[in-house]
Amino acid sequence: METKYYLYGMKITLLAIGKTDNGNLQHLIEDYEKRLSHYVSFQLEMIPDIKNAKNLSEAQQKQAEGSEILKRLQAGDRLVLLDEKGKALTSEGFAQFLQKKMNSGLKNLVFVIGGPYGFSEEIYNRAQGKVSLSNMTFSHQMVRLFFIEQLYRGFTILRNEPYHHR
Repeated sequence: METKYYLYGMKITLLAIGKTDNGNLQHLIEDYEKRLSHYVSFQLEMIPDIKNAKNLSEAQQKQAEGSEILKRLQAGDRLVLLDEKGKALTSEGFAQFLQKKMNSGLKNLVFVIGGPYGFSEEIYNRAQGKVSLSNMTFSHQMVRLFFIEQLYRGFTILRNEPYHHR
């Protein structure tokens, strides 16, 4: 088995509710995951859609999704929500955000994309930060691609590589 050596020791996990059912999006996501693998240990983890969600209220659905998210977290994980009310960062600002997390000696940085109604109060309370990708609303599947691309862009900025200005 091949051992991977990453430029950066921190692991980044992206948790997302539901699978990506658009093949074109999935292909692009996989392309950026492969690119990211040169910099950092990255994992996109899909949380299955909540069963019988149509029969649940918004609050019940957020609670069920929140429980699934919490099951996947370790005590030392730093949780950052991708949330419309989060802090808006430029790509350079996001790169600096990543650099600060790495400088702190953090082992696992976990970002999460919530379900259609956002996050439960439990998840908001567990989170150590919120980041907004845009003031606009995007489908949860598109957000996966946009976030992973920005993650890749952030590492190319930190390495002073030309991708950012193409």
